[in-house]
Amino acid sequence: MNDYRKYLRPDIIAQLKNIELKARLVVEGFITGLHRSPYHGFSAEFAEHKQYSHGDELRHIDWKVYARTDRYYVKQYEEETNMRGIIAVDSSASMGYASKGRISKFEYASYLAAALAYLMIKQRDSVGLALYDTEIKKYLPPRSKPSYINEILRSLDSATTENKTGTSSALDRLAEQVKRRGLIIIMSDFFDDPDSVLKALKHFRHRNHEVIAFQILDPREIDFKLGPGATFKDIETGEELVTQPYQIQKTYSKAVRDFNEEIKRGCFQHRIDYHLIDTSMPFDKALRDYLVKRKRM
Repeated sequence: MNDYRKYLRPDIIAQLKNIELKARLVVEGFITGLHRSPYHGFSAEFAEHKQYSHGDELRHIDWKVYARTDRYYVKQYEEETNMRGIIAVDSSASMGYASKGRISKFEYASYLAAALAYLMIKQRDSVGLALYDTEIKKYLPPRSKPSYINEILRSLDSATTENKTGTSSALDRLAEQVKRRGLIIIMSDFFDDPDSVLKALKHFRHRNHEVIAFQILDPREIDFKLGPGATFKDIETGEELVTQPYQIQKTYSKAVRDFNEEIKRGCFQHRIDYHLIDTSMPFDKALRDYLVKRKRM
């Protein structure tokens, strides 16, 4: 494996102690990967350039970038690139789940949120943070000052998972709180009533925000391959159930697929970008999903 790729792996990043280092190495690994990929539109200058389109001033074409990519790009300036984004991370108890050998869903979301915040500020965008369970536990409004990343990272690093899931009610409150139009990035397992979740997501669209929904699940929550016998414990209520996983695997897997499809279908209907992520996936998939969205805005 190429050296830069290792910093996109959740298990490698989890071994690092400092969250600022985690965010920086994920972003550096991601950008290095873009250099070596066929995605020329995501060149090293993605923050400062956009692809030429009819009407752009020819004097702003960057000929050095053209020489490397064989495509025309024009330079952008700070007032053209600034965007307001808020990353909302579910910190309810269900996000604390991790199967053997994996990091928890909340750890994954925290590292991804840290990397995205780092990347957004590097692009001179404004970024804020919301941590929620049944209510908004922490809210940092969007800022673009480079030093602001430290406050965001400290908040992510000190957060813990607790309380029941209240994605729908918490996101409704967040939608009312965010007045100016921007990009809302939501990271959650969405383990709540799907109709209520979709209603809350739609609330952001009604207020003219662009939305990316990252549904983060543990691989075992998707395939239910838990071995010959297991004790299941509800993280939020403490209730336990002893059963043979193979007896309910087929039924469970169908229920999860149906649930995920309902969330995905609802997002599509309301023009919300939906991405299913499991905690074994390298971080570059989600970062590329974000950049695709960012370039469309």
